[in-house]
Amino acid sequence: MKSRGGGGGGTLRISLKWIPFLCALCFALGILFSNRMWVLPESNGQIMALRRREQELQLLSEDSSTSNDATSKKPTQDRSVIDEVLKTHEAIQSLDKSIAMLQMQLAASRSSHEMSLNGSSASVSALPAKGSTRQKVFMVIGINTAFSSRKRRDSVRETWMPQGEKLLQLEREKGIIIRFMIGHSATSNSILDRAIDSEDGQHKDFLRLEHVEGYHELSAKTKIFFSTAVAKWDAEFYVKVDDDVHVNLGMLAATLSRHRSKPRVYVGCMKSGPVLSRKNVKYHEPEYWKFGEEGNKYFRHATGQIYAVSKDLATYISINQ
Repeated sequence: MKSRGGGGGGTLRISLKWIPFLCALCFALGILFSNRMWVLPESNGQIMALRRREQELQLLSEDSSTSNDATSKKPTQDRSVIDEVLKTHEAIQSLDKSIAMLQMQLAASRSSHEMSLNGSSASVSALPAKGSTRQKVFMVIGINTAFSSRKRRDSVRETWMPQGEKLLQLEREKGIIIRFMIGHSATSNSILDRAIDSEDGQHKDFLRLEHVEGYHELSAKTKIFFSTAVAKWDAEFYVKVDDDVHVNLGMLAATLSRHRSKPRVYVGCMKSGPVLSRKNVKYHEPEYWKFGEEGNKYFRHATGQIYAVSKDLATYISINQ
């Protein structure tokens, strides 16, 4: 490459062999310049995209944690609701017990007041003198019997029921009263009544009730027994027994002793069963409709052969029979 001419001007001549090299150099410089100009915007776009992605992931994470918190709180809320329901149920039960206790106390007070004013109206063997206080005992056992059950009564006397002086000794020392309970016949002073009077004169172990004997009146007879026994004896327990049941007196006394401190005791062989509404089956219930829809069950109750009730319940029966 040479410079010719003088003065201030001249012509720059480049050899032809340098032209391809210069073109390649310019092309390389152009590419380099272009890369430097556009890398930054492209990098900024990637950074923005990454930041946007991070924000989306953060939002998703927060939503997930919020959902987990709500899910974890739901069982806690359910438990709180269940606890409140249980507390309400317990409060209702406690209120029911308090109301029942007040009703029993009111019935006992009314019974005591009426007996103090009127005295006992029951006709019983060895009736105490008018105006005398009731004998305080541990329990009164009423053995349900009928006019035709002399053999059963003799069997009871020969096995578990003391006789004569031993019966009186049991009353004095243990506070246990045992009597056959029976009403009277539909005909006044009939041969059936005279037979019972003769038997009572011999054994002195009857409690005569103001009741007309009959198989279909057993429930009424039992209620009259409780009422009569409450009027005559101030007992902790009143027991109803059938005359075909043999009782272990020691076991019965021990069982009832464990319940002395409890109010409104009802002790027996508890059961329940379906109410039979069909007329052609055994043990048909004529008043089945009182127990609700067909297929309903009796309330839980003791079998009729033997059961005991405490003073409160017997007094309640006496007032509300």
